[in-house]
Amino acid sequence: MRVLVTGANGMLGKDLIAVLEDGYEVIPLDLEGLDITDREATHYTIFSLRPDIVVNCAAYTNVDMAEDEKETAFRVNGLGVQNLAITCNELKIRLCHISTDYVFDGTSTRPYTPLDNTSAVNAYGETKLAGERYIQWLMHEFYIIRTSWLYGEHGNNFIRTMLRLSGERDEIKVVSDQKGSPTWTVTLSEGIRKVIESEVFGIHHITDRTAGGINWHEFATEIIRLSGASVKVIPISTDEYPTRAKRPSYSVLDTFHTEVSTGFSPPDWKTSLEKFIHTLKNQSDVSSS
Repeated sequence: MRVLVTGANGMLGKDLIAVLEDGYEVIPLDLEGLDITDREATHYTIFSLRPDIVVNCAAYTNVDMAEDEKETAFRVNGLGVQNLAITCNELKIRLCHISTDYVFDGTSTRPYTPLDNTSAVNAYGETKLAGERYIQWLMHEFYIIRTSWLYGEHGNNFIRTMLRLSGERDEIKVVSDQKGSPTWTVTLSEGIRKVIESEVFGIHHITDRTAGGINWHEFATEIIRLSGASVKVIPISTDEYPTRAKRPSYSVLDTFHTEVSTGFSPPDWKTSLEKFIHTLKNQSDVSSS
């Protein structure tokens, strides 16, 4: 099977390619190879390469900046996805699109399932939701995979920020009233492969397992513990740490439907985090030797 991966040089794209290359012919394309906001270029590139499936990892991901750059975010997360959906539908090519927990408003008291109504509370979430809708309106054979709190080896993320701050400060203040599920890019990549192989079309939720979710303070505390740093992690409220974009206070994703329908079983979030930090430490040891 030929798999075209957009956004191939991103944090998720690099890990996904590594997972897919064992058994599949992978065609990695980053922005220079394919700008999905260009409809003609999108059609020409996919028509020329004729993959069996396109996995879209290309996205505008700066949540706060999206409030001021909504048009740019919409062009990538909305219209760019529409371009992929139009082309894939015309050429009878399956599309797997990566979406987000931010399509929900955070008012739920239980993990969100793929069947729950969506209602984004910020510009980023609205543009990602637009991409989902275009796929559902235009295609029949597709996979929309929502994930949350993503971190990985090949990009900036919350873990790297906490580790950096632990070397600069005696204490770190972290929000404790926003709940979600951290997700390692390796977990998500393996889940994407499982979903594709299952041929169970529709919307899927993939995160590391948190048994109802954790908050950012809990996440940061475990990061610091595993790193061996002595910095103090202090819980604060969202009101004490205002951001340009509003965040949903609760965005835990229920992975039950995906687990049952595809057989994919996500690891516990602490297991993934420990492996990731071990990877970072190995990198540090190599670079300093």
